Amino acid sequence: MRAAVYHDIGSIKSERVPDPKPGPGEAVLKVGAAGICGTDLRIYANGHHRIPRGTKRILGHELAGEIVKVGKGVISLQPGMRVGIAPNMGCGICTQCVAGWTNLCKDYTAFGISLDGAFAEYMLVTADAIKQGNVVPVPDHVPFSVAALAEPLSCCFNGQEAVNVRRDDVVLIVGAGPIGIMHLLLAKLSGARTVIVSELSETRRKQAEEHGADMAVDPQQEALQEIVLEVSGGEGANVVIVAAAAARVQEQSLELAAQQGRINFFGGLPKDKPFIQFNSNLVHYKQLIVTGTTGSNVRQYRSSMNLIAAGRIKLDTLISATLPLDRINEGIERSKVGEEKRFLVDPST
Repeated sequence: MRAAVYHDIGSIKSERVPDPKPGPGEAVLKVGAAGICGTDLRIYANGHHRIPRGTKRILGHELAGEIVKVGKGVISLQPGMRVGIAPNMGCGICTQCVAGWTNLCKDYTAFGISLDGAFAEYMLVTADAIKQGNVVPVPDHVPFSVAALAEPLSCCFNGQEAVNVRRDDVVLIVGAGPIGIMHLLLAKLSGARTVIVSELSETRRKQAEEHGADMAVDPQQEALQEIVLEVSGGEGANVVIVAAAAARVQEQSLELAAQQGRINFFGGLPKDKPFIQFNSNLVHYKQLIVTGTTGSNVRQYRSSMNLIAAGRIKLDTLISATLPLDRINEGIERSKVGEEKRFLVDPST
């Protein structure tokens, strides 16, 4: 089969590799679509601690497709089933796994990171993924390209649950890339009174407005804090979601939040600059909740797929282009620019 194989930092090559064959308890998926996300870009640029140098790996963890083969003992899947896959599997026995947080397992495995992923014509679905419920049906009316976006949506779902976005909240989202837009859509679905988006790029500010943002602010040209205070009647934002890797914005979020505000550091900082400084008295006297989220669990992935299937969240407008495997480097480079939306790979083209 054809696959886009990661060889080392800065090197992904389209080449032929052996077709996967399912063993007992396993299955093979024909990939219908796979998204290029920020994690893929970071692996491409910096590598990953779960991909030792010299290890070849097929990346791609935002995916959907069709089951084409099943191994002995698999009864929950059949050839012809359309499915999406939550990419993270836990050990199954640690405290986090038992609580349902397999994405926080210290001994996790993940498609497209520690296991070969979806930038290929076919992908092996492990027994753990099947047993842990990571394989989720996709209705016929949902295109694979949209179903593949259930994974990043589920990460946003995790973030929104952590700060409990609710009716009448004033929500500030910093960053209007595809992730920021998903946060916007979920906040609106939760009944937020006003959603303000802060974004440096004029193109992305317009995209935020097109997706329902009540205000899209350029923080370099406009006084963001004054705008938030004016919109909120002088109180500040009930929820602040920092969907950008920006230390200064994480620090500023404490000033932008209202009394008892909830703040989510959704975007991680660079590994070489992970520290921030802030006035902890703001947390103390405002009774702020400051949290972070990473990935999602299977329940959140299934809920996100249900929202897509029911038409409650529409993600087709977040797709800039779907490319064949041999143009994956083009998709990576265009994604790095940060002006367009999501790029997907269709290995069948």
